[in-house]
Amino acid sequence: MNEAKGIVLKYGDNVDTDVIIPARYLNSSDPAELATHCMEDIDKDFVNKVKPGDVMVATKNFGCGSSREHAPIAIKASGISCVIAETFARIFYRNAINIGLPIIECKEASEKIEAGDEVMVDFDSGLITNITKNETYKGQAFPAFMQKIIDKGGLINYINEK
Repeated sequence: MNEAKGIVLKYGDNVDTDVIIPARYLNSSDPAELATHCMEDIDKDFVNKVKPGDVMVATKNFGCGSSREHAPIAIKASGISCVIAETFARIFYRNAINIGLPIIECKEASEKIEAGDEVMVDFDSGLITNITKNETYKGQAFPAFMQKIIDKGGLINYINEK
């Protein structure tokens, strides 16, 4: 998978792991179960709106807070194909790559893309195309080794195939 295309669900600064997947649901490690509670403390209607392939866009410091791997797992299992933000918390960034959730840093995209826009992301080049607004933004492309991890669905799958 070298690209993602979908409708945008948009969030602001400092979306922390506690609102991505509230602590009260951490007794489950089942991705499908986690997905049913994804974003519910910040967007009660998220699970009804999100469709497979959709793209999540936020502004600064996405995924801050605790280091729980449940957060990117819930996002990926909800059907989100990529998360775009100006910046990501470092541990969230690492956890997302480890579980095969594509994430891209791009300040311009995080500012200009709006909820409901249709976007396409090319992971090889880092180009983000806002189809709705006919604009293109240059995000941070994945290094080849990270692309391979994402293509395999995460670090464990990547290692097991080696």
